[in-house]
Amino acid sequence: MYFTIFLEVVAGLGLFLYGMNLMGSGLQRAAGEKLKSIIGLLTKNRFIAVFVGMFVTAIIQSSSATTVMVVGFVNAGIMQLSQAIGVIMGANVGTTVTAQLVSFNLENIAPVAVGIGIVMQIVKKGTKSKNYADILIGFGILFVGMIYMKDAVRPLREIAAFKDMLVNFGSNPVLGILMGFGLTLLLQSSSASIGILIALAAQGLLPLSAALPILYGDNIGTCTTALISSIGASKNARRAAVMHLTFNVIGTLIFAFVLNVPITYIVTQLNPTDVTRQIANAHTLFNIINVIIQFPIANFIVKFAEFVIPSGEDEVVGMVTHLDKRMLETPSIALESAFKECINMGILAKNSVQIAVEGFIEKDAAKVESVFKYEKDINKMEREIIDYLIHLSNAEISLEDRVVVDGLFNTVNDLERIGDHAENIAELAENSIENNLPYSSESKDELLDMVDKVLYAVESSLDAMRTGDLEIAKRVRELEEQVDIMEKSCRAGHIYRLNNNMCNPESGIMFLDVISNLERISDHATNIADSVVNSIV
Repeated sequence: MYFTIFLEVVAGLGLFLYGMNLMGSGLQRAAGEKLKSIIGLLTKNRFIAVFVGMFVTAIIQSSSATTVMVVGFVNAGIMQLSQAIGVIMGANVGTTVTAQLVSFNLENIAPVAVGIGIVMQIVKKGTKSKNYADILIGFGILFVGMIYMKDAVRPLREIAAFKDMLVNFGSNPVLGILMGFGLTLLLQSSSASIGILIALAAQGLLPLSAALPILYGDNIGTCTTALISSIGASKNARRAAVMHLTFNVIGTLIFAFVLNVPITYIVTQLNPTDVTRQIANAHTLFNIINVIIQFPIANFIVKFAEFVIPSGEDEVVGMVTHLDKRMLETPSIALESAFKECINMGILAKNSVQIAVEGFIEKDAAKVESVFKYEKDINKMEREIIDYLIHLSNAEISLEDRVVVDGLFNTVNDLERIGDHAENIAELAENSIENNLPYSSESKDELLDMVDKVLYAVESSLDAMRTGDLEIAKRVRELEEQVDIMEKSCRAGHIYRLNNNMCNPESGIMFLDVISNLERISDHATNIADSVVNSIV
């Protein structure tokens, strides 16, 4: 009998987790643009960060995933610890949505939701319709899983020893906390462990007094995912994981040994007879009140994490700052991070071109050498961004986002080629310096005019990426046409000077190679702008 019960509980739990993940994925894709917009909100104050954490977790249906994402943000350097603590607090509140859902008696509409979702997938072919269908199917399967779990544990009502064991958790809160910690550690989902508590309570097996300590322990168990995720990350990322653990341990201690009686009184007054609703409400109140209590001392939690993981000289900052594979848990935000990293790569490539030309004109060996260092950094960024985009393209993303990802693959290649052309110009400068080649003032002036136009084209293509402005993107193509005319004019002028013995022939070859590289850089800037147009139109 016990083995049969175990198998049925596992089956129900599997359906519950699958339904929750499917519903969360559908919600996430449907709300993709809103999730992207929170990047800007994360630069605001901690109070806003709490609501950001609530919103994201309500969408992706997992506080663990949100916290792992926070670790990624901190590791990537785009979120400060003072912001991270707010998001972590909000995530704990957002995760209560699932418990509230499954505590209601909605089993009768679960098959209807699944049926409607399947019909939508068959009849409607659009991406949005598929997202909504996944939400409905996931919602229905989640409740089907709850039905399985409730039915599976029903025979345990006849076993007095099992009921007595559960009741003992109420008289020994430490044991209950350890039970909740172990259960969530095993399942890697506090929502799933709360679902099991509700299934047991629905069959009269688990009184509120026994459920509360387990519920408190769940909140500590959910920290393990972020702690594991922070291994090998930056010190600030590890501090974010420590803050999550500290916040939940403090909350558990406060509620288990100080506020247990008040919260029991409140939830029993709200629902005198329904233990499943009492558990769900206790879970929600625990997390809301915990945030209210600890929000004023958030700075102390940050300081404690910095004390546990002190600063040291072993902190290494890489070239790539925005990419962290933990953020792939939320593809729309990961895409935004990849986008920002491409902009950074573009700025580096543009600076490399500018310094290379300055090194050529000024015969500055130090600037030439710095271009070679830039090229190594650009190549390293290309490899890391491409690897990240490959992982992102394998994630569940919308059709619109997939077009953007495909465009970024091409953009990264164009930016790397701009860096290559800058290196070519630096090599020409190095040759000029070694042979002390002279250049006329006319050639230098022509070169400076052309490079100004080329740099403006590159900068405009990056602006078009940042803003999505089609007018700016179209302007780049106009600039490219102007650069082509300038390249022909410079070539004709220089040939004229060569024919009239007005400049050194070897210098002339170098000059023509430089303007050829500049023209190619303008072509790559146009390719980048065209990718922007293609991703919008």
